[in-house]
Amino acid sequence: MMLKRFFILIITALFVVATAMGQSGKSNQEMSIEESYLQEALELMIIHETTRSNELDQKYIALEHIANALERGSTNEELRISLEYLAFESTQNQVRQGKRLSNNFPGVRRQAAKYLGQVGTKEAKTALLKICTTDNEPMVLQEAVKSLGMIGINDNDDAINAIVWTVKRFNNSSAPNDILAIAAIDAIEKFAQKEQRIDPGAVQLLMDINSGPYVSLVKERARQALVKVSRYAAQNNR
Repeated sequence: MMLKRFFILIITALFVVATAMGQSGKSNQEMSIEESYLQEALELMIIHETTRSNELDQKYIALEHIANALERGSTNEELRISLEYLAFESTQNQVRQGKRLSNNFPGVRRQAAKYLGQVGTKEAKTALLKICTTDNEPMVLQEAVKSLGMIGINDNDDAINAIVWTVKRFNNSSAPNDILAIAAIDAIEKFAQKEQRIDPGAVQLLMDINSGPYVSLVKERARQALVKVSRYAAQNNR
């Protein structure tokens, strides 16, 4: 039913576009603006419908269109809303077949978290903070942490606190994650450089990574970050 509705909407939109392009008596500039608007409307329609499909391949189609829109510099609010929907597949938006969860798509959530960083708004940051507290997949959390560092909004240290808490969840388990640790180190460096200070919790996390059960490359990266962020803090205190 969802797929049938999707195709009906696409055919309708294509008909509208074709009709607009066939109209006469308009300047090239007017047609260009109208065609651009209709193209965006069609793209947003595709994104909306494929995002809310229960099929995995449809969700990747949505992500592909979102990536194209972001690359063009689109700031349409529908992109963020759709990304949030995709980012919470199975953690918030659950589809079940009997007792089985049928929409656990960590790869989709990972890409959505990545693109939320490119959206870069406070609303996108809020969604990323929520991902850090609701998701348990390291690949998803890695992208959420990287995106928080990319956005760089750290009101009352909420982003830093979320990053520290997320990594500590795995530090305290039997399987600390090297890639997640690297993402956290990079994000902490970005915040320290931007704010010219370092949060004590972030310092402790870097020390824990440096002395923890990580591969030598990750531990060395944490050691280097400690030196670097200490310099930022020292420069701010001069």
